[in-house]
Amino acid sequence: MKKFPYSLCLLGAIVSQALAAPAKSELPTVNVTHSALEGIGVEKGVMRRDPSDVIKVGDLYYVWYSKGKISPGYDATVWYATSPDGKQWTEQGMALAKGKAGTWEDESVFTPNILVAEGRYWLFYTGVSKKYGKGFNPDSKIGLAVADSPDGPWERSPANPVITNSEQAEDFDSHLIDDACLIVRDGKYWCYYKGRQLGKSPGQTQMGVAIAEKPGGPYIKHPKNPVIPGNHEVLVWPQGKGVAAMIGSTGPKDIINSVMYAEDGIHFTKTHQVQSGPWAGGAYRPEAFTDSDQGTLPEWGVEIGRAKKQLPFIHRFDVQLEPAG
Repeated sequence: MKKFPYSLCLLGAIVSQALAAPAKSELPTVNVTHSALEGIGVEKGVMRRDPSDVIKVGDLYYVWYSKGKISPGYDATVWYATSPDGKQWTEQGMALAKGKAGTWEDESVFTPNILVAEGRYWLFYTGVSKKYGKGFNPDSKIGLAVADSPDGPWERSPANPVITNSEQAEDFDSHLIDDACLIVRDGKYWCYYKGRQLGKSPGQTQMGVAIAEKPGGPYIKHPKNPVIPGNHEVLVWPQGKGVAAMIGSTGPKDIINSVMYAEDGIHFTKTHQVQSGPWAGGAYRPEAFTDSDQGTLPEWGVEIGRAKKQLPFIHRFDVQLEPAG
């Protein structure tokens, strides 16, 4: 009888066992649940959307958001609210009004986000100069206002807008930019943002990053932009020594509904699946500005809530990580 080498028999057994075993998911899953908030939730005739990331100052959580009377953010001002527990919120008032007539931000200011640095508060936001209506085509750019307190008053940067769309038609952000999201990394200020190329649709939005030596800029776009070839909303955080980003339902099929990671903050690869991810979420990221290499997956945040016959409102999301298998 012909004898087979032991190694060959062992290999055959391993392959047979693998084929017989039930299929397992290759990546761990991030599960997201959603719940209502008090104070900044559904309100008749009021739109609240595009919440910032959440920060904690003393005993209070702070969030900034767009507020107006129509569903899109293109006729809005920036407001803010505080909470002792992340669930019951108190609206405190307007943080930033529209810009002066004739400026790049005179029709709307919206999609705010926050950076805490050098003992001050840096409020990034998007502005447009075109009036919303039939045939509207946004010309959005990113501006900055600064204050000594999270309650303001806010002073606009004389360098505004601090990040603008590219003048090169072939660039991914030649039409518009929006949705700033800040982290501190290697002693520098990294502003991730979304951009859209001239002639492209909202579904073809991509992500880039601009980096500054100081919180007020100048912010220099990275030569490797776009760093992620999709995603309509920007949510990033420090993850250990690298950077992670949560990707929504916009973009190439192989990256949507996922978490991606880049040790260098530039070259991202998919690491997790996301189930029922937030819509335009802003997370509570306690390590975002510490430059400590200690960041982890956010546990909760706020997002745009949606309900039939209602204007957008602010909702809460909570995050749970499940292992692969």
